[in-house]
Amino acid sequence: MSPNSSSSAADDLADEAASLDGYFSDAPLEPRPRYPPIDESFDRCVVISNLPKVPEAKYDKLAKVVQKLVSRIGNLASYDGGGGASSSSSSSDAAAAADPDGSFAGFFMPKSADDGVTAGCAFVEYESAGDARKAIEVLEGYKFDKNHSLRVTPHERASYLSTVTEGEFRMPEPEPFKERPNTMTWLEDSCQRDQFAIRQGKETAVYWSDGRSEPVVDYDGAREKKAGVNWCDYYVQWSPKGSYFATLVPNKGVILWGGKGFEKLGRFAAPGVNFVVFSPQENYMVTSNNNRKDPHAIKVWSIQSGTCLRTFPLYPKDFLDPNESEALEGGVPPPPFQWSHDDKYLARMGKDLISIFETPSMKLLDQRSLAADGIHEFQFSPKANVIAYWAPEHKNQPAHVDLIELPSRKQLRQKNLFNVTKCSMVWQESGEYLGVKVTRHTKSKKTLYNNLELFRVNEPGVPVEMLDVKDAVMSFAWEPQGSRFAIIHAENPSSTKVNVTFYDMYKTIELEKKKGKKGGGKERQIVAEVNLVETLEGKQCNCIFWSPAGRTVILAALGDSASGTLEFYDVDSKTLVIKEHYRANQVLWDPSGRTVATTVSQPIGGGHFKFAMDNGYVLWTFQGKQLAQASFEAFYQFAWRPRERLTSKEEIAIIAKNIKKYEKQFNAFDEAKKRKLRLQETKGKRKSRAEFRAVMARLGEWRARQKQERMELLGGYDSEDEENFTTKEITIETVLNTKEDLVY
Repeated sequence: MSPNSSSSAADDLADEAASLDGYFSDAPLEPRPRYPPIDESFDRCVVISNLPKVPEAKYDKLAKVVQKLVSRIGNLASYDGGGGASSSSSSSDAAAAADPDGSFAGFFMPKSADDGVTAGCAFVEYESAGDARKAIEVLEGYKFDKNHSLRVTPHERASYLSTVTEGEFRMPEPEPFKERPNTMTWLEDSCQRDQFAIRQGKETAVYWSDGRSEPVVDYDGAREKKAGVNWCDYYVQWSPKGSYFATLVPNKGVILWGGKGFEKLGRFAAPGVNFVVFSPQENYMVTSNNNRKDPHAIKVWSIQSGTCLRTFPLYPKDFLDPNESEALEGGVPPPPFQWSHDDKYLARMGKDLISIFETPSMKLLDQRSLAADGIHEFQFSPKANVIAYWAPEHKNQPAHVDLIELPSRKQLRQKNLFNVTKCSMVWQESGEYLGVKVTRHTKSKKTLYNNLELFRVNEPGVPVEMLDVKDAVMSFAWEPQGSRFAIIHAENPSSTKVNVTFYDMYKTIELEKKKGKKGGGKERQIVAEVNLVETLEGKQCNCIFWSPAGRTVILAALGDSASGTLEFYDVDSKTLVIKEHYRANQVLWDPSGRTVATTVSQPIGGGHFKFAMDNGYVLWTFQGKQLAQASFEAFYQFAWRPRERLTSKEEIAIIAKNIKKYEKQFNAFDEAKKRKLRLQETKGKRKSRAEFRAVMARLGEWRARQKQERMELLGGYDSEDEENFTTKEITIETVLNTKEDLVY
């Protein structure tokens, strides 16, 4: 390069620098690389212990088995030699923590450096913390072989345990025993009264009801008011046997109360809770916040220990079709959890399956769901571990109703149905019968008609009887402890005038007595055959409510467009009493069947201000006599306290047969109660009368002491001596009326 060329290049650089003058910063250049933040947590790591200890020759085989097991939960984390993360969960050498090039496969099983025997544990790292939590939930207690059950511990917990120093074990001091309140004291009431709870405005109160007079307050949250808090901010819920009273406080969760004075029994942390379901035997509880974005929206609790056994999302996996806009907007309600009658199983419907979980482990029964292609609805029997479900026509299969026994999964009965539009299943309270209302369509699908499929569940082979109903069936209800049922039907579903028909699952027939038998005439025989009892025509009702004691039924017209008519009908004596509760939207029987409540309520947080003048409840006897009425500006809920039925049908029949024998005892008890109440009401009057008589007696004694002085002042005259008086009797007759009659 010549000197001239070098000088020209320098001049060019100088000219360029001059043109860029002012564009450069005077701050010194200190380049700092932007590294990603370091993840110092170990929430994606778990430690699996209680693995078999094997020699070095079996090391690779055991490592592959364990890695295959943990990989089913989720993808394992892996890192390349440069320190970057990779999504692959496979590794050519599962036994090593890191390959010679520095890569890591998310799995490490340590072994002894001396003899190569494994330490009986393994370290696993997943790509996400959720997979790590799932591994703890699924693999804890997993039966690896007949001698080893796995233990899974979070890495942070394992690190803490490694710092714990070994020493002599000392038995911790037990906490002083504190007796829990007796949650059944209310059943010891001498008058056998029932209880109910109401929610109105900001108030929550529990009342006594004896079925004869005005309700009496038992507890209204006075203790909480004194502390400056509300007893309940949302709805309330009684447990199935009435032992617990749950108040929902969305900011805190669910609070249980019980015992005399409704003492606090425990709190269950469930933020945003708006729904709670108790198990039938009151051992467990399910809460939901109805938040589809929360992976732990539904929680299952143990009531005695207060621990959360398992959580679930609002919808099962693959239950919603993401292509359906209605589902994305929340138009499809989440499938509810249902308990078996003995608390052994908790089940929920999924897509083409029913997931059945065992308590208290809350793991899938037999580690697999119950296959049910196209399932639309299922229900547990109220008295047996039997599931009934129905599915519409699916692929090449007709619609069908199935009864499945648990835990064997044995199919007790399957009923195939054709041209089905919809089904509705209704169990009888005793679990003896299952009624299925089937809505069918013609081949053109322009006309709908109904029929009833009636399952006799307790009989061998579960026979099914079909009852054809030409009309549209609007309601179906079983008698709780009997074999009768009632339906509301009409030619048109929108008809204002409907018919109510009663049927019996048994029929009494008369047969001629065989020759040789004593006595003449006919003998009666009861056969298992659906029997038409009677039909009531021209009714204005849309709902049927059987009394828990049977026999009495209320035919009600509920809803905004209905008249609020209430017809109390005795199916045996054929007596009918008609009453009315304007705008009523609920009919609620008490557990004994002697009192029924009708309510006009509004949802919490809803509008319905036009009903403000009608909100409240009315109590009636089972014969239709009004007992009490209460009105509130904002009335949200009325709930009777349930009680367990302890008498069987046979015992009830014996009591009914000998009712005359107990009638005098009942009347004497009622009279004693009325007398006690009358004495209580006249207590003030009787006290005033006794005080007046005491004053008169004292004045009489004082006058008697002054008698001698009084006679001396009167010159010896005694004004109280009757001999000093002359008595004359005068008779005066007065003619009030005179009437003359001619006698022939």
